[in-house]
Amino acid sequence: MARALVTGATGLVGSHIVDQLLRDGWDVRALVRTPNPELEARGVETARGDVLDADSFARAAAGRDVVFHTAAAITPSGGWEAYRGLNVDGTSNAIAAAERAGARLLQLSSVAVYGPTGRYRAVAGKTDELAPPGPLPEKAYYARSKRESEQLVMDAHAQGRIWATAVRPDVIYGNRDRQFVPRIARLLQRGVAPVIGGGRSTLAIVHAANVADGAIRAAMHDGAGGRAYNLANDFDVTVRDFFKLGAQGLGRSLRLISVPLPLANALFRAAMATLNVVTGGTSSVLSTASLSMVTRDNPFTSDRARRELGWAPAVRPEQSIPEAFRWWLRHH
Repeated sequence: MARALVTGATGLVGSHIVDQLLRDGWDVRALVRTPNPELEARGVETARGDVLDADSFARAAAGRDVVFHTAAAITPSGGWEAYRGLNVDGTSNAIAAAERAGARLLQLSSVAVYGPTGRYRAVAGKTDELAPPGPLPEKAYYARSKRESEQLVMDAHAQGRIWATAVRPDVIYGNRDRQFVPRIARLLQRGVAPVIGGGRSTLAIVHAANVADGAIRAAMHDGAGGRAYNLANDFDVTVRDFFKLGAQGLGRSLRLISVPLPLANALFRAAMATLNVVTGGTSSVLSTASLSMVTRDNPFTSDRARRELGWAPAVRPEQSIPEAFRWWLRHH
């Protein structure tokens, strides 16, 4: 029986990794800061500690075959230090814990490593893992922290300290989503939603269960060592279809209003000018990326994962999108 340690086991991807590992018969341990009776009731061993406490991390990793490191700061309050602490220092501790245990390390990275412009640089086709990263704005704290942490992992593998691999999802949705689905759900509950250019662009989204499947495949594939894999397009879903399927899950009728792209750009620039004054510019990077997400097709390809890992996503959007919104409706 394979033995795993999962950090971030109650988060979106971490919880789905736990789900699949249990279904596949793994011995699963979770690093938790506080007691978690729900995990324990499902047969998960819990180890008290923190990813920022190197000693407790190392104790939790002892005797494990694989460390699935998914804990991360996504939208913490504070500036660079809030991101660097958990995402960079936490990853450094994950490397040390895996090295001490002789375990493999799977790091949950992100397509944010490509940068807001780097992801759209492909001249022909889609952005793959060989695409050079683009520049990162100073206040792109999340992207900076993910790029630095992934580089730490790859350097440790290259140095022979550990066997490691990384997966790069884009925007993740699914049951237990606390970020993307809640924001869209609050919009759709109004019964009317704007879609830019008819909402025909494909979203850069992926279901958490499909990310979990790809992560486990990468961790168990010998040839994945030292490599990163985009898990960024399980299925093509347009903005229009995502909204309609989301409204279906909420049990709401929905009227979509198409907004011409030039008008949307003008309104966006005006809104950002106001936001920059109010926030000192801290919201500009995320908001710019958000506009690109709903006006440009998903720029990524996951062909390497499909070819090398046999990644064949089984969770389809027709069922999973309504279910994610039903889950939010029950729990929000």
